Amino acid sequence: MIKAGIVGGTGYTGVELMRCLSRHPEADLVAVTSRTEQGKPVSGIFPSLRGVVDLTFSDPESGALSHCDVVFFATPSGTAMHQAPSLLEAGVKVIDLSADYRLRDKEVWEHWYDLKHASPDYLSEAVYGLPEVNRTEIAGARLVANPGCYPTVIQLGFLPLLEKDLVQTDSLIADAKSGVSGAGRNTSLATQFCETGESFSAYSADGHRHLPEIKQGLGSLSHGEIELVFVPHLLPIIRGIHATLYARLKEPGVDLHGLFTRRYESEHFVDVLPPGVHPDTASVCGSNTCRISVFQPQGGSTAVILAVEDNLVKGAAGQALQNMNIMYGLDEVTGLTQSALWP
Repeated sequence: MIKAGIVGGTGYTGVELMRCLSRHPEADLVAVTSRTEQGKPVSGIFPSLRGVVDLTFSDPESGALSHCDVVFFATPSGTAMHQAPSLLEAGVKVIDLSADYRLRDKEVWEHWYDLKHASPDYLSEAVYGLPEVNRTEIAGARLVANPGCYPTVIQLGFLPLLEKDLVQTDSLIADAKSGVSGAGRNTSLATQFCETGESFSAYSADGHRHLPEIKQGLGSLSHGEIELVFVPHLLPIIRGIHATLYARLKEPGVDLHGLFTRRYESEHFVDVLPPGVHPDTASVCGSNTCRISVFQPQGGSTAVILAVEDNLVKGAAGQALQNMNIMYGLDEVTGLTQSALWP
């Protein structure tokens, strides 16, 4: 059994990790840490895990994590970069769900996260954990940077077009909307129900922290310089991301549906829908699936890609387990075969 630990188990990503790990047949969750809730039973904070996770929150400094095979960081950005190096040197594999190791350029990271990076030497070692692109590298990694929720769905949506050099890379547009759980489990006024219910708004239109991550990923696939307009929005729902992506085709007459179907036909967690079908966030709620549709309105020069995912699963915890499975040579679907919740 793989002995797993979680740093930061009191957030939405942390509880989703516990839910996913609890049904994984090859993993045993042995430690969950929280500075604020240490000593309290997990089920006391999350009643949904009563009878499922029989652990108490422990102090991150207790030493329990060093006895794990793999540790997941479900913490805000700026935490893993301090604690991950000692675990790595102790022989523990690390999957970081924060942004601490996603960007290769230290200066770019420090600009967008307004912090000094505490362990920049590991930036070049960290493998970006998008399995549909970096499966081979993930298999041999000891440090995986789990992609962000917006970057996952946007990269999967643009990927087939960029790989085949079919679109103009200087005019990409990502219009993406997320449920409020993407903001984390905090007391921010902006994410309280009375503020978000019956409302819809954009935010960070002048630059979101996920922008450099998305451009870095798309740039590695592209045959030209990436220029991307990315505008995130807040939806009055709990879970889910819906991304509408626009790209100008270089030539007409491309079989877009065939292109996407062929690219993802062997990917269990990417579902290309039949022509004319529009994906919705409810169809992926609670699952590790990204569903995609592709259109070419009026047969024109613009490709429109619609992509949806659960921001807490394929956009976070589920993808982290998918990466763990790859790192340990397991079938990628192990522990992740549950269908979406409906209704």
